[in-house]
Amino acid sequence: MDFRVNLVASVLALGLAATTVGGAQAQSITQALTIAYDHAPELQAALLEAKASAENIALANAGMRPRIGAAVGGTYSWSAGQATTGNPSGAFADSQLYTAGLSYDQTIYDNHKTDAQIEAARAGAEAAEHQIRNTEQNVLLAVVQAYMSVLSGRQLVALRQENVNFFQAQLQSAQDRLDVGEGTRIDVAQAEARLAQGQATYRAAVSSLEISQATFQRYVGAPPQNLDSSHNYGRLVPSSLQAAISEAEVGHPAILLSKAAIRAAQAGTDAAQAAFGPSASVSGSIGTAFSNPGGAQGLSGKLGFTISVPLYSGGAMGASVRKANIEQIKSEVDAMSAYDQIREAVISAWAGMQSADAQISAANSAVSAGRTVLDGVIQERDLGTRTTLDVLNSQAELTTAREGLINASTNKVIATFSLLSAMGRLTATDLGLGVEVKSAVRYNQAVEDVWQELRTVAE
Repeated sequence: MDFRVNLVASVLALGLAATTVGGAQAQSITQALTIAYDHAPELQAALLEAKASAENIALANAGMRPRIGAAVGGTYSWSAGQATTGNPSGAFADSQLYTAGLSYDQTIYDNHKTDAQIEAARAGAEAAEHQIRNTEQNVLLAVVQAYMSVLSGRQLVALRQENVNFFQAQLQSAQDRLDVGEGTRIDVAQAEARLAQGQATYRAAVSSLEISQATFQRYVGAPPQNLDSSHNYGRLVPSSLQAAISEAEVGHPAILLSKAAIRAAQAGTDAAQAAFGPSASVSGSIGTAFSNPGGAQGLSGKLGFTISVPLYSGGAMGASVRKANIEQIKSEVDAMSAYDQIREAVISAWAGMQSADAQISAANSAVSAGRTVLDGVIQERDLGTRTTLDVLNSQAELTTAREGLINASTNKVIATFSLLSAMGRLTATDLGLGVEVKSAVRYNQAVEDVWQELRTVAE
């Protein structure tokens, strides 16, 4: 079955009401997705989270770099009433001492613990980048769902308003026939009951539409205009279910994120095991002092090194290794779960498309037959062979069929975008949206090898 052709058919069915209402100023799905991409706070939050994760690389790199500090200090001391070597008379005496110097400290070997921490930080930054893409897909799919909810909601409101008008006309017709002696009070009562029911369903549709419009404005940042669901994204749908699954397993951001999480966990295990090995560091200082009385004392300095091997830490190192091993196993289990969930999502969306195709075909047939039946029943009622109740029932069946067509067409579009999301293709890049793609890659590159103590970094 060619899903692209069926998708176009369902889109045309949904777009009919929008084109009759909106014309040239219609707001397409592409326009809504573009606006929502720039507006969505969830995406901005994911971007900031990725930038914060990138800083972990710089923090890990600092583990093997020099630490240099400068210090100045001073003391004031005094004595009175006590004889000392410098003050044999015991009179009041005071002195000041001022010091200034530089200190240097650097770890030169830590059994590759810092290397493992750097790798973990890089994997974490990569995972955060994939999380941006995952959030991007969730936001764009939510926009499509809100968009189609408004579009179908408007069509349902129009349909139910038409239904109310029909029942009002039938009530008036029943009343007129009663007035001339051709009808009964039962016909009038039945028409009144159907009119009340139609008005209730119309008000329910209006309320549902208001909720959908509020959801749309939440994601897009503006009220929906004259919507037009036409698009060309059917070209992204593969020709078979297996092709869709294969593409999802390779490129879905949730799967890529889980792979990065495994890398980070493996590096965490390496870092924990490195704690059992030796470490070496060098340190040094240089400085001067000035005292009053006494004067300057000249420069002084020292340089040293330390080699240490941990022998016992109360079980902390062993616990760290065991915890890291468990977390590594968990990351692999989470990856398997991600594969299963993505596969399930692809199959579910594909089945949804097939089901919607069948529903659209059945609904089209039902609508066509329902119109024919309604016209015939009205004619037979006018000839006296059918009752008003028969007309009302035929109208209700036609309305149900038309609502089914609207819902099936909406479900087809949503299922198509759900499939793109399950495949990892519902992104601004794949959809060709005219936006600047949100990414922390440039920020990551900017902070990867920063030695200076900069408060801000230009991307």
